Amino acid sequence: MVETLSVLVLLGTGLVAGVLFAVAISVMPALIAMTPDRYVDTHKLLGKRYDRIMPFIVSGSLLVDAAFAVHAEATGPRVLFIGAALAMAGVAVVSQTRNVPINNRVKKTRPEDIGPDWEDPRTQWRDWHLLRTCFAVAGCTLTAAAVVLS
Repeated sequence: MVETLSVLVLLGTGLVAGVLFAVAISVMPALIAMTPDRYVDTHKLLGKRYDRIMPFIVSGSLLVDAAFAVHAEATGPRVLFIGAALAMAGVAVVSQTRNVPINNRVKKTRPEDIGPDWEDPRTQWRDWHLLRTCFAVAGCTLTAAAVVLS
């Protein structure tokens, strides 16, 4: 069972880090380069799948890291699993309190209603996204180190 959970938590943290990294280096620069109306349409399309699955992967990874921290026999792995769980909590908090509210605002925007006074959320969204990407990479790295030491 421990081996299965180890694989799942490595897969989960790796997926989160990989997806967020790919969005940061590829998707977000493309979205910033688009005209506002095209950006709004594309943002809505991209969010349909991510919004449904990412919270479960982040939460599941956090819970497994936390469970491993509680049950770790050695201090080293325990500290690493705690760090990984906190990093994944960082991903969740930034996502739910910063990126998701921006996503919800964009989802309500009709491209034809965008005018010169439109508050473009892309830079703010990107900045918050980069923070949660750092948390995700840290979570994945700490999880991998803890699994290796366990």
